Amino acid sequence: MTPLQAAILPPSAGWSWIFQGYLLFRRQPMAMLFWSIVTSFFINVGALIPVLGQTVLVLLTPLLTFLTLCACRKLEEGVRIAPGLWLQPLQTPGATGAQLRLGLAYLGCSFIAALAAVLPFLSSMLDALGTAEQPDFAALSQAMQGPMIVFGLFYVLLSALFWHTPALVGWHGLPMRRALFYSMVACWRNKYAIIVYVASWAAVFFGLHGLLDGLAAAGASTGLLAWLSLPLDVVVTALLYCSFYPIYTTIFRARPAAST
Repeated sequence: MTPLQAAILPPSAGWSWIFQGYLLFRRQPMAMLFWSIVTSFFINVGALIPVLGQTVLVLLTPLLTFLTLCACRKLEEGVRIAPGLWLQPLQTPGATGAQLRLGLAYLGCSFIAALAAVLPFLSSMLDALGTAEQPDFAALSQAMQGPMIVFGLFYVLLSALFWHTPALVGWHGLPMRRALFYSMVACWRNKYAIIVYVASWAAVFFGLHGLLDGLAAAGASTGLLAWLSLPLDVVVTALLYCSFYPIYTTIFRARPAAST
């Protein structure tokens, strides 16, 4: 197995990852748009099912990430992605189980992070709920600010731990603990590039929706804006997915140990 070592990239790599993702998207845009629609559908369905839906989505996050990376690798190799190829990586013995175990770890860590974020503020949240039949939603919203900030900080740590782990487990067969360590080190070494990357995508998302809000304020048809918003979200999400792959390849500069 080829030794893995995380490269240290300049902050400008954050923009380069997005551009490289765009170049991947251009190779087979319909395939990635299809994947964007499919994942968006499952996310929306999961959001409609209280607790269970969100739990399943968190559990499947590493597996879906791995499938996305495998598809991007096919794009890079010039392989035409037919519908049957999307689930082909799961045919590798042990691949599905490894990603589901990773999903369980991600779910458990997310639950612990949420619990650790809420417990210090539990009394203030209960006070905001009060004993009245109608809770004070303004006070409750204010009481929730602390837990949300703390959970956000924990989530940054979780993201670093699990960012590269699906690829390291699925392609290189690393044990989960070692893969988590490699992922954390890689993210720390490239923290400035990742900050640029995340900030750039945030600017794109908020910029597009700010533009739509501006058109709505100017009197544009609500129905028309809804029709515009949906395809824009699908395209941007597909581009986002394509940008995941160059992050992995440029930081580790290693090909997967086995073909998937």
